[in-house]
Amino acid sequence: MAGVKAKSEPELPAITNYKGFVAGVFSGIAKLSVGHPFDTIKVRLQTSEKSQFRGPLDCVLQTVRKEGVRGLYKGATPPLIGWMFMDSLMLGSLTVYRGLLNDNFFNPLHAPRPTANAGDRKMPAVGHGIAGMMAGWTVSFIAAPFEHVKARLQIQYAADKSKRLYSGPIDCTRKLLRSHGVSGLFHGLFATLIFRTFFFFWWSSYDLLTRALSTHTSLSTPAVNFWAGGLSAQVFWITSYPSDVVKQRIMTDPLGPDRKFKRWSDAARTVWRESGWRGYWRGFTPCFLRAFPANAMALVAFEGVMRALG
Repeated sequence: MAGVKAKSEPELPAITNYKGFVAGVFSGIAKLSVGHPFDTIKVRLQTSEKSQFRGPLDCVLQTVRKEGVRGLYKGATPPLIGWMFMDSLMLGSLTVYRGLLNDNFFNPLHAPRPTANAGDRKMPAVGHGIAGMMAGWTVSFIAAPFEHVKARLQIQYAADKSKRLYSGPIDCTRKLLRSHGVSGLFHGLFATLIFRTFFFFWWSSYDLLTRALSTHTSLSTPAVNFWAGGLSAQVFWITSYPSDVVKQRIMTDPLGPDRKFKRWSDAARTVWRESGWRGYWRGFTPCFLRAFPANAMALVAFEGVMRALG
């Protein structure tokens, strides 16, 4: 998540030494605590037969009744560990890419400087979007194996652990590596890269919202970050959700000879064949409800820790 330096310019704070990593840990914990139950329901709705659940609420009730509240946090360990690294890597790479794009394309260092102050040379929203897309691709190489393991754990419906294929994230990782090698663990990487391409819309809208809220409201900087972060996350999910459905179908597809989808397009066509355009939006409600609070709280945690660390 990102913050703003001043009311007039939505700049990410400089991430140096250990501060960004430590803040990223707390950001990941906040995001997981608030958002993982919504994510479990989303994944189950995306990957189950239509007859299994009547809707998000029915999925929640069945999960809690059969598996307890802990069922909502199945597969929580991989994203918790992953987000500690992913949030830090996202912020760091985003800052680097924004600097490179600004200095080499949008506001070249060798170009004549304006007579007014440096604030007149702000990078446009499209530049922030491109930097976000590039950061999304970078993070995908960490996100793909964690999300793959998480997805397989989330679709284990048995309340009795002895009846589950995987006893936990480590067991799942070991079995994937033993049976299918590194490529098996990274199954779904291409789908993850496609999904995170939509980070363009997240970070471009974050820039636009930050500028608008800073200019047209009297909100404090933390409040601007909170609202811009939460709203831009919802913009991201509205644009990216169909690709997430396809990604989840690929990540929960049986590996080996029983594999259904050899290509990304195979999974996309299967969703259409089974449910039409509505299939690409199955499970959207819990995802949309999760987007604002999870990302807003992650932002609050990140900014709070960064301020505490000075």
